[in-house]
Amino acid sequence: METRTLETDRGDRVTYDAHGPVGERRAVVFVAGAGPYRAIDPATTACAEALAARGVPALVHDRVGRAESPADGPIDLDREAGPGGALAALVAAAGGDAVLCGHSSGGAIALYAATEGGVPVAGLALFEAPLDPTATGVGPWTLEVERFLDAGEDAEALTHYLRDLPPELVGGLRDSPVWPVWVANAPALRVDAQALRWAYSAPYDVQLGDRLGQMAVPVVAAYGTSTFPEMPLAAEAVAAAVPGARAVEVAGANHTWDPGAMADLLAELAAG
Repeated sequence: METRTLETDRGDRVTYDAHGPVGERRAVVFVAGAGPYRAIDPATTACAEALAARGVPALVHDRVGRAESPADGPIDLDREAGPGGALAALVAAAGGDAVLCGHSSGGAIALYAATEGGVPVAGLALFEAPLDPTATGVGPWTLEVERFLDAGEDAEALTHYLRDLPPELVGGLRDSPVWPVWVANAPALRVDAQALRWAYSAPYDVQLGDRLGQMAVPVVAAYGTSTFPEMPLAAEAVAAAVPGARAVEVAGANHTWDPGAMADLLAELAAG
């Protein structure tokens, strides 16, 4: 593994770990959801290491505005996933041919990158992307997150983003040493909010099916063996909307994958 830094066309500096023979074979680029970054996301690093052991290159980055990828000003979706953004730069660094693997809201970010963002992708893997077709109120909820951020109320924005989690879980997070770090990284939540609002802004068959179907890239929507009931529903909905996509169960629990099982799935996807 080698830690590297790149600069995007938008002027952001992004730090990432390169695992395996980057540039020699099709790579996997991971897209974290709300909150995680390299130093506190061992499951993603373990999955990247497992891919490298299988001969598949993998890139794990701190998203724009998090940890070792600091950024000034409003951090919007395009700085991460739009033309000239972080994901475009990472795919280029990987040799211009990569599979995007989005975890949780990172799945919505990856979908945006592959469509609106114009990022060249060879495939998409979405693990427990929160795209439940029965969900309501996504637009107002995400706009309220942005309103808090615009007002400089980062802790309130984070609390509001986490509103659907069990209160005891949020309370434990607030009382933990990691809470100030999550608050410091809260401005990057604007990316997650905008990606989710975009994903829900039109029916699946228009927003995802038509656009991804035209790209004709393989899409896999995965969920863990022990998960929230809406996650299999969301995966099945994505698979039904996107031509040729499939929903699969992989070993995993608590909104996290088993690194080896997920690496098997990603290596198959990267092999084409």
